[in-house]
Amino acid sequence: MTPAINLAKKRKIQFTVHQYQHDTDAKSYGLEAANKLGLAEEQVFKTLVVEFDGTALAVAILPVNTSLSMKLMAKALGAKKVHMADKADVERATGYVLGGVSPLGQKKRLKTIIDDSATKFPAIYVSAGRRGLEIELAAQDISKLLDGKFAEISQQ
Repeated sequence: MTPAINLAKKRKIQFTVHQYQHDTDAKSYGLEAANKLGLAEEQVFKTLVVEFDGTALAVAILPVNTSLSMKLMAKALGAKKVHMADKADVERATGYVLGGVSPLGQKKRLKTIIDDSATKFPAIYVSAGRRGLEIELAAQDISKLLDGKFAEISQQ
C-alpha cells in the first residue's frame, strides 16, 4: 500500500487501483499510464509541484496531454509568479519520487489546484504513489480530500 491508497481507504473514498508494467525508458509517465491502461489521455492526470511567493509550494493536477500554464496557475493561487519546484524540494515535501508523485498522501499538505476539465468525468486517474500504479476516483473526492480548488490551469 502507498500513502495515497491508505488515505483513500482511511477516508472511505470509493476508488479503484490500476497497475501496469512501467517502462523505465518511457519519456512521459502520464502518457505511458494512459496508453498501457487503454485510457483517454484527457482522463489521466499528472501531479506537478510549483513554487510561488518565494518558497511556498503548491500542487497542480492536470491532464497528461496538456501543459501547465504558469500564468493561469499563478492566477489560481493568487500569486504574482510560479515556476516548477526543484526536484529535491518536491521529493522532500511529498515523500514521493518524480514520476510517482501522487496528489494524495503527501508528507506535507500543499495548496492544491485541479484543472477544471476534471469535472467533466465521473472519475479521473492520478498516480497512486508509485510508477506503474494509478488510482481512479472522482475529481470531487480528490478536491474534498485535499481541500483542492478547481480552476483552468492547463494549456495545449
